[in-house]
Amino acid sequence: MRRVTVAAITGAALMLAAGCSSSSAGPTSSGSGSGNADPAPVTVRLGFLENITHASALVGLKEGFFTKALGSAGTLKPTAFSTGTQETTAILAGQLDAAYVGPNPAINAWQKSGGTAIKVVSGAATGGASVVVAKGITSAAQLKGKTLATPSLGNTQDVALRYWLKQKGLTTTSTGGGDAFVKPTTPNSAAVLEFKSGQIAGGSEPAPYDIEMVSDGGTVLLSEPGVTTLLVVTQSFLSAHPAIVADLIKGQIQANDFIKSNLTAAEADANAELATYTDKPLKSSLVAASFKEITFTDDPDESSLTTDASQAVSLGLLKPVTLNGIFDLGPLNQALTAAGEPQVSS
Repeated sequence: MRRVTVAAITGAALMLAAGCSSSSAGPTSSGSGSGNADPAPVTVRLGFLENITHASALVGLKEGFFTKALGSAGTLKPTAFSTGTQETTAILAGQLDAAYVGPNPAINAWQKSGGTAIKVVSGAATGGASVVVAKGITSAAQLKGKTLATPSLGNTQDVALRYWLKQKGLTTTSTGGGDAFVKPTTPNSAAVLEFKSGQIAGGSEPAPYDIEMVSDGGTVLLSEPGVTTLLVVTQSFLSAHPAIVADLIKGQIQANDFIKSNLTAAEADANAELATYTDKPLKSSLVAASFKEITFTDDPDESSLTTDASQAVSLGLLKPVTLNGIFDLGPLNQALTAAGEPQVSS
């Protein structure tokens, strides 16, 4: 398995991202890991984030669930990203075939491509993100004139923070102005360092970064609800390789089942796999605390996605968008039935 970081592909992705939809890689699939394999294996370019909220991907890679499900039909090329915005750019530039992303990056890819780039084929996780602020701050009103970090403009945590502030009567702007100053900060670890040094008053971050901020003396003002991580595939790849996508979904289900039945081992797996991309493992206590605030589920929660879209539109970060057709849950429900698990609906 070849391990790749976002730096290896970001340059090419940025040049190609203007309206392009993803293209598939490898020869057309006529089978899956369970039989009738292709003459040559299909390369599956899989993206995910360096977050514990993407533990489904991390565990699936570490335990080999994806590789085993693909069998001789496919080989996996994983790429780690810092933000979902970077993943969206890579998807639209044809650099990825499948990706674990947050809801807002998925919505952005859908809208920017006119509904032609991606399909949501499975959920992965809900919860696992919080608005954390400095000690002594107990209300949104106290954030007026303060600077808060988010992973990137328009990403899931960014929209959640801005919308929550709006509900509390505080304005924000995409350029960092308004009553409260929202500062997109990459990588997420940089936001943690800025918080610890007192440069910012807090931030809206996914696990483990929100947990790190709490360990540095922060207080949780909002535990962000709803879907956090989805599995999407490009429509071109799904059309060309439906059996490969079915195998990928099978590996996703097995990863989440493993997390539920072998929590301690899953935490160790996620930490070890993440360290292969960040070069530094997290404290085990930090990983355990992160897992406690996340629900790993294959249900993509359609209503949550609709809510995320409407909030982004209300903030002026997204043009009005229709999400009809963004889900393709047929392969997921077939795989769930085969595994003896309840189907999901959309």
